[in-house]
Amino acid sequence: MAIFELFSKRQKKHRGEVPDVYQYENIEQSFRVQVVHIVRDTIGVEPNYKDVTNEVYKHIHKVLCKEYGVFTLKEYENSNFSAVFDYFLGQKSHEKCLDIIELTFKIIDTYVRDDEWNFSNADGVSQKPDDAIGELNFRFKEAGIGYQFESGELIRVDSQYVHSEVVKPILHLLGKNKEYAGANDEFLSAHEHYRHKRYKECLNDCLKSFESLMKAIHEKHSWPYNQNDTAKKLINSCLTNKLVPKYLQNQFSSVRILLESGIPTVRNKEGGHGQGAEVTSVPEHLASYILHLTATNLLFLGDCEEKYAATENLFASTPEDKGHKH
Repeated sequence: MAIFELFSKRQKKHRGEVPDVYQYENIEQSFRVQVVHIVRDTIGVEPNYKDVTNEVYKHIHKVLCKEYGVFTLKEYENSNFSAVFDYFLGQKSHEKCLDIIELTFKIIDTYVRDDEWNFSNADGVSQKPDDAIGELNFRFKEAGIGYQFESGELIRVDSQYVHSEVVKPILHLLGKNKEYAGANDEFLSAHEHYRHKRYKECLNDCLKSFESLMKAIHEKHSWPYNQNDTAKKLINSCLTNKLVPKYLQNQFSSVRILLESGIPTVRNKEGGHGQGAEVTSVPEHLASYILHLTATNLLFLGDCEEKYAATENLFASTPEDKGHKH
């Protein structure tokens, strides 16, 4: 990942001319050009003697055309790369710009990564998929655009501290455990709804993810539960089964209240059930709060489960078992 601290950039920082508040709808032209540079450095230039490069740009173009209901993104272009990225550079809709970034980096994160050796020999390629994603996320932060590419999709970021300390760790924890796949999908779906300002749907998927993680923990440790158990029942069962250490339950008597009165209550009041005669709307700041509260609670329960499992495995190991291992 080649990022240089140019003199002009250092001077801007010195004068305090760097964005300290994220915005989400102004995709500056300079940032777009940087994205194109990253893509070319990772996939290659077209036309290219390497078919893999040409096929990727053809696939990106075809997917976007089909989804947007058009035959081409730009008439009279001499390559799929030009059709896609000339369209990207001139696009007025910030959401379509983000579509192109997300789709392209999904492909970099999967197809290009899986065939990295072939792409490394293509014309113009100078960086690997991990470096490309790292640079994209750096450029987002540098430009003050509140998105990061995590776990295969663009995640909206309200606070860089919360994202790095809470959201990113829980995405890693959910992603590395196959039994948490349901909770992971629902949490990512909540982020997708949040990015598109579908705040009621965001709250619903927050609760689903919270409940799915607790059900997965129950299944992992063979604790009895019913599929239709409410969040409150699942929380009580987790505490009864000592998922949360007793000293924490005693020290923080509000743990149960915090878990029970957070995500489920807000979701039921604002996002769930019928809305009655009056149309209700969920404000953005409430959706943001619940999304981050969900991440915090998922991370707390996930960390508790890891420590619980480690203790369980320690007690399950007998001296005879240890003797056989040597």
